[in-house]
Amino acid sequence: MNILLVDDEELELIQLEYIMQAQFPNWQFYKAPDASLALQIATKTKISLAFLDIQMPGKSGIELAKELKKLYELDIIMVTAFQSFEYAQAALRIGVTDYVTKPIIESELLEILQKYRKSNSHNDAIQDVLEIIHEEYSEKLNLSVIASRIHMNSTYLSRKFQEELGIGFADYLNKYRLEMAKKFLLQNKEIAISVVAERAGFNSQHYFSVQFKKHFNMTPSEYRFIPKFLEGAT
Repeated sequence: MNILLVDDEELELIQLEYIMQAQFPNWQFYKAPDASLALQIATKTKISLAFLDIQMPGKSGIELAKELKKLYELDIIMVTAFQSFEYAQAALRIGVTDYVTKPIIESELLEILQKYRKSNSHNDAIQDVLEIIHEEYSEKLNLSVIASRIHMNSTYLSRKFQEELGIGFADYLNKYRLEMAKKFLLQNKEIAISVVAERAGFNSQHYFSVQFKKHFNMTPSEYRFIPKFLEGAT
């Protein structure tokens, strides 16, 4: 499921993504600091759930919600520090689903998100592929082999995977392996980078390091020693 986070405060975006990514590792997150960039993202990628800050420079969250609703059907959650009856009325008129108040409390956010846990409904074949990836990411995996295992045409499966998740099989597998590598790096800081790469499913330490730097803007060695409060920023 594709999630759009819109807030002009970068720390708010980081916090939202950090809390949700831990509970919903299959969700894909897109972040924007304003309505203009948010609309560009939503035009290119089908968004299922959007978190919109009500008060932003330029278009407000309410105005952005209206624009998004014109594109296609999606769920919208407003994020606000203001308890305003006028805001609530305006939001209800355009079909806003829920509110989250600032400062964000993790338990309250997760309680609201429980209703969306099952809305991330892939067809059975895609769910089978995801389960294989999540259980066997450290092994040699490719779409052709998996398609054979679940008795499907690989071309058709590739297309359905892209349609359902908004990301290709290889990119998803690579991203999942990198997320697992991040956990390994923090769980045991004494493990060699080459061992982390192998456990995460990468055949080459060099390739792993290149991919890690590309996605997180730091090397694996740099990441494992960042302060804990900054982990969500990567």
